[in-house]
Amino acid sequence: MTVGLGNYSFNYGYSSAVSNNHMSRNDMISAIKSGNTEGISNAQIRSLKRAGAVECSTCASRKYKDGSDENVSFKAASHVSPEASSAAVRAHEQEHVNNAYDKAQKGNGKVLQASVSIKTAICPECGRSYTAGGTTATSIKYDESNPYMKNKKGADYEAMVGKNIDYAV
Repeated sequence: MTVGLGNYSFNYGYSSAVSNNHMSRNDMISAIKSGNTEGISNAQIRSLKRAGAVECSTCASRKYKDGSDENVSFKAASHVSPEASSAAVRAHEQEHVNNAYDKAQKGNGKVLQASVSIKTAICPECGRSYTAGGTTATSIKYDESNPYMKNKKGADYEAMVGKNIDYAV
């Protein structure tokens, strides 16, 4: 549809990277999958990868692995698709939060704070956004009404006072 406005005209309607080529979209997909990209621009290839019509090798080889010492998922590196990465990472970080509540309950403590930060990124090959990972921070306060725990903290403090002094200053 072309709309005239004074001396200017604007074209409105569907436009894609595929429309500039004489090949159909399906022909381009078949050609890219077979490794023949002759006559297909990089923008068209990227557009088809972003749409999921052609597999992105970077996204296909991306793996997630947990680096903590807790018993949670992703201890072994696992592949997660960009579409499912957000849900998988959020569920994984929730496991860390649940572990903090379990630890606090077993030690007669209380979770004061639990926060999760999720990191996103853009794939350099196809341009799709994906969830790159996450971090969980928790703070637990334990019940100190037990006099033995108070004495233990005091003894630990007295044993450590003055141990880390830099005499070179």
